[in-house]
Amino acid sequence: MDYEGYETITIERQERVLRLTMNRPEALNAFNAQMHEEMSRLFTDIDMDPDTDVVVLTGAGRAFSAGGDMTWLQEMIDDPSVWDRTSTEGKRIVLSILEARQPVIARINGAAVGLGATVALACDVTFAAEGALIGDPHVSVGLVAGDGGSALWPALVGYARAREFLYTGELIEATRAAEIGLVNRAVPAEELDEVVDAFVARLANGPTVAIQGTKASINQPLRDLAVTNLGLSLALEGISNVSADHQEGITAFKERREARFTGR
Repeated sequence: MDYEGYETITIERQERVLRLTMNRPEALNAFNAQMHEEMSRLFTDIDMDPDTDVVVLTGAGRAFSAGGDMTWLQEMIDDPSVWDRTSTEGKRIVLSILEARQPVIARINGAAVGLGATVALACDVTFAAEGALIGDPHVSVGLVAGDGGSALWPALVGYARAREFLYTGELIEATRAAEIGLVNRAVPAEELDEVVDAFVARLANGPTVAIQGTKASINQPLRDLAVTNLGLSLALEGISNVSADHQEGITAFKERREARFTGR
């Protein structure tokens, strides 16, 4: 299968393994409009690919993904109509990873933040380099955690911990993330490729029909939860997109200062 029309995501094949690399290293692989749109259709294409049995997702450079690009976030404030398309794409990103028949392995080489964390946590198995920070700081820029984080975090670490982290936007170091079950394993950075490759080889050489059927069975309840969650959470995130607090959060980030939120 040919993967044409993808410019921000590098796609490489190694036999029946597809390796995906979010490729905006100069922006720490933050999502802009183009990468968001490409990610929203990528896993639908992969699901239809008869030559792929396992997928690996990572980021170029020193980050997995820093979340939403601030310039793009400002564009959605200035033109709220853009949010409708973004919201639709956001649903597709989360659901298409959960629904893809192939197991998707996240190689978290560095920071996975906001939407970057959501994409990583929607993957089936997650390996992170020690020292990598993982978190969903939507609230830190005045946004509702609406792109799937409020569904995935409680499913992985329980509601009590999910509330703590999502209400504060705290970033968690990979070792602690592994301890609480947010990711599968944290390993020294120099061992990340070896660990990921060994696990991928085990799946690639395993009983494909059984593995893919098991994924579908495990993910069905999570997929149903995400469908229910995303309808409300993205609508609420859309409301927060035009709030004064969100504009203040973006402005404060750009000016490298503490945000002064007013609750409006």
